[in-house]
Amino acid sequence: MLFNSIAFGIFLPIVFLLYWAISKNVKTQNVFLLAASYFFYGWWDWRYLSLVLLCSITNYLAGVLMMRVNEDSGNAQKRRRLILTVCCLVSFGVLGVFKYYDFFVTSFVDAFSMLGIHLQANTLHLILPVGISFYTFHTLSYTIDVYRKKFEPTRDVVSFFLFVSIFPLAMAGPIERATNLLPQIYKRRTFDYALAVDGMRQILWGLFKKVVIADNCATIANEIFNNSGIYSGSTLLLGAIFFTFQIYGDFSGYSDMALGIGKLLGFKFLQNFRFPYFSRDIAEFWRRWHISLNTWFRDYLYIPLGGSRGTKWQVVRNTFIIFLVSGFWHGANWTFVCWGAYHAILFLPVILLGKNRKYTDTVAEGKVLPSLKEICQMVLTFGLVVFGWILFRAENMAHAWGYISGIFSSSIFSMPTGLGSGKPVFLICAFMLVEWFGRENQYAIEKLNFAKKKYFRWAIYCAIIYLICSSGGEEQEFIYFQF
Repeated sequence: MLFNSIAFGIFLPIVFLLYWAISKNVKTQNVFLLAASYFFYGWWDWRYLSLVLLCSITNYLAGVLMMRVNEDSGNAQKRRRLILTVCCLVSFGVLGVFKYYDFFVTSFVDAFSMLGIHLQANTLHLILPVGISFYTFHTLSYTIDVYRKKFEPTRDVVSFFLFVSIFPLAMAGPIERATNLLPQIYKRRTFDYALAVDGMRQILWGLFKKVVIADNCATIANEIFNNSGIYSGSTLLLGAIFFTFQIYGDFSGYSDMALGIGKLLGFKFLQNFRFPYFSRDIAEFWRRWHISLNTWFRDYLYIPLGGSRGTKWQVVRNTFIIFLVSGFWHGANWTFVCWGAYHAILFLPVILLGKNRKYTDTVAEGKVLPSLKEICQMVLTFGLVVFGWILFRAENMAHAWGYISGIFSSSIFSMPTGLGSGKPVFLICAFMLVEWFGRENQYAIEKLNFAKKKYFRWAIYCAIIYLICSSGGEEQEFIYFQF
């Protein structure tokens, strides 16, 4: 069930009304919301609910068992480590079979073929369950925190299962932490009109990003990437830029809708995007893009490896590990691995020079326009990110190489073609202008609530709704559903 579908447009109001109508106590709220979440996920394919349940049961039991370990016994830490290891093996095992098995088998066969040895590839051709990477990391963060004694394990089965599968986050995150979400699940939620209105506003902006920006950009980006051999270098470059805005509008739009839906239900989820295309260096970009995943890798992989401490060799190693794993998390394709390596190379100079925390504020904070230096920094960072997205979008490495080679040809100086009416270009410019003036907020139109003139505020809402309803882009699934 897509957030931008008619089915969800019926599902959400029904859930909202029933949820607040029967909200007599926290147990009733949680049981109803858990049932709604399972219905939402099962709408895609009810059979894969078994994987959600397996992940939930495994990590719930791991937390309970670690709590029961007698801390006075001499081997308590070993037993806790064993429980964590088994839990990780089960969780990553399921993820590996469904997402990576065919990739490893095919790569193994291809490697032997290069040596003249031809093997039979016995692949499974399994359908990748929607959201499996998200809810796997979702639950493991809980179990690892319990192991580290940062969080008390819960005995409340319903609350934990809801934490794993709550429907706004079920398909594509953000990857919530138990420390933020579970305390909210334990408490009875009361309807907050101001929070609900803010949630509706954020849902509207997220839907605009998806339907108006991402889907319109997707029409052009898909045409250019799928037929890259016939287009000029200038057109290929524009295709990469269109995909850059497609993936941002698509994924940040989903995140905005997820956060907005959470507010309708009385929850405050973690922010997942902070205007990443206004970043002044690559380190700032990664602090602002897919925040929940990047902080997950930072806390559970990068820091345990030593982080930026230690020798320069160790810093280089840790940087490459975290970016390569991040790339591989996105998909079983060498293009994602190379995309991660590309960003690791970009990130290394910043971290080796100790400038990875240089830009933690908002660009041109409190100002209307950035300085010339900031403009140059943002343009350079944006350009580097655009070329990275070519690797991310390409079907394979040969496609990526051909695409990039096509850009750096003499045809780069020709006029681009295939843009149609130019409407998407206008929409992108208007969109980025709104994002720029709203960059100091949680989302771009958050402060419309404080507009002095009510008719002005509603005029903007109506304009956004009109653009959504009249958008000529083809309906597209959310990109991150495939991860």
